[in-house]
Amino acid sequence: MPIYEFYCPDNNKLYSFLARTLSLRDKLPSCPDGESLRMERRVSRFAVIGKAKEDTGDDPFAGIDEDKMDDFMMDMERDMESLDENNPDPRQLGRFMRKMTDMMGDKTPPELREMVRRLESGEDPEKLEEEFGGGGEGDEAGDAIFSQMLKRARLSRKEPVRDPKLYEMRDFVKD
Repeated sequence: MPIYEFYCPDNNKLYSFLARTLSLRDKLPSCPDGESLRMERRVSRFAVIGKAKEDTGDDPFAGIDEDKMDDFMMDMERDMESLDENNPDPRQLGRFMRKMTDMMGDKTPPELREMVRRLESGEDPEKLEEEFGGGGEGDEAGDAIFSQMLKRARLSRKEPVRDPKLYEMRDFVKD
């Protein structure tokens, strides 16, 4: 009977699930700490025999090497610390966002690329926020990506907490 590991990026925890049947091997259980929390399949270090494919959903950073992502996040945190929240320099903000869009590659929404280009040329961030903001598609995509990047930056600094309990997978999988 296999034991599968799943990671919850929302609370930075690793969970172990006992699957008493192989019919559960491709299932994604709900998080024991709350059904609204996301779960991702993890391959145990001792069981690695190849690359596992994960459901990456809308994650623009999916497929990026973990070490490269860790270095990127530490670099971004340093850059964020030097930004003046009340009066940001548009060019500095543009350089910061350029690093993010370069890491995302072709997953970068065109609206976000345009905003970065204009920030780098020195345009007023508030003017750009008014133009690209206001609930439009570009704003939602940019906000979601930026929010996801910040969450990863916060969690990437801490090792995940391992929940010591072994859960019955059938109890957490919806049919």
